[in-house]
Amino acid sequence: MIRRATGVARNGRYPGGVTFPVVGMVGGGQLARMTHEAGIPLGIRFKLLSDTPQDSAAQVVSEVVVGDYRDLGTLRAFARGCDVITFDHEHVPTEHLRALEADGIPVRPGPDALVHAQDKGVMRAKLVEIGVPCPRHRIVSDPADVVAFAAEGVPAGAEGDGFPVVLKTVRGGYDGKGVWVVRSAADAEDPFRAGVPVLAEEKVDFVRELAANVVRSPHGQAVAYPVVESQQVDGVCDTVIAPAPGISDELALGAEELALRIAKELGVVGHLAVELFETRDGRILVNELAMRPHNSGHWTQDGAITSQFANHVRAVLDLPLGDPRPRAKWTVMVNVLGGDYPDMYSAYLHCMARDPQLKIHMYGKDVKPGRKVGHVNTYGDDLDDVLERARHAAGYLRGTITE
Repeated sequence: MIRRATGVARNGRYPGGVTFPVVGMVGGGQLARMTHEAGIPLGIRFKLLSDTPQDSAAQVVSEVVVGDYRDLGTLRAFARGCDVITFDHEHVPTEHLRALEADGIPVRPGPDALVHAQDKGVMRAKLVEIGVPCPRHRIVSDPADVVAFAAEGVPAGAEGDGFPVVLKTVRGGYDGKGVWVVRSAADAEDPFRAGVPVLAEEKVDFVRELAANVVRSPHGQAVAYPVVESQQVDGVCDTVIAPAPGISDELALGAEELALRIAKELGVVGHLAVELFETRDGRILVNELAMRPHNSGHWTQDGAITSQFANHVRAVLDLPLGDPRPRAKWTVMVNVLGGDYPDMYSAYLHCMARDPQLKIHMYGKDVKPGRKVGHVNTYGDDLDDVLERARHAAGYLRGTITE
């Protein structure tokens, strides 16, 4: 099924000789929706490859192709008329992206970079090669190998079996899916049932989770946003505080420089989120990479001079990047998760009247328990006040707060 924008020529150009570029976005989720929104003021047209016509971005993008991103023929047909291809997710098969590049279609980030966000084993090997600090890790073959890996982390002469450890499927996991914290060989059986490689990692004793968001263009220009604190609940991002409270200038600068170096070494084009552990002894370790706009950067929509979405659009089109500096002393993003109260719109009256500065971003998704259906941003000079306002609004929208 194809829904075409009126007046768009086959080469993707506007009618009347206007030659603004066309960005092809693979994936129809909320990241695509918000990236499209950022392109509108620039006159950038988006073409979307979506799983269904009801997907978040498919509701707002004018030209939508409904099809399977895993099918090369579908991808090639979709790419016709696009000036560049970029992504809402990292799941397009690497070999398909290489085929698009061979067809002369710019793919950003390209397959050589994106594979490091697609495959955790490849990512870990490359980060170690370039000297990036990571948790102790290796690919494991079965539960007995997990036991051996755990024991390898026990110092000589110390007691204990090395558990717990973290197991991850090397491909496909997100928001806590495909990740297990295991405390014995018996606990380690589930990850191997899918028949895909499993990565074992030490369970890091960390103080908090941080994220460093950077954007890099094809000609090498790069910008870094302030390092943020990311708070998780049940493996899902709940709250992001920008900048990370109490972070030292040395640690913040080190995290930004690390993210910029990773982007350069891996050849990333577009937005890169580097999720980090801050350890109790003051170090940072890389947890995950995402090569697309990221939940830890949603605060930038209202809290930065140029949002992550606008800079991602600029980067994939090789335009000069925008200023990433914050607009306010503090910005807080809280995710709105679905609960047992589906009528979120009726909560707008209370939320908007209580906090006229509140920014609400909804994704057009059906409300289901635990599902990300939107987020709120607040900002100001007093962190306690900014946090309270964001958490109250998200809770009221979800229905867990009623006054």
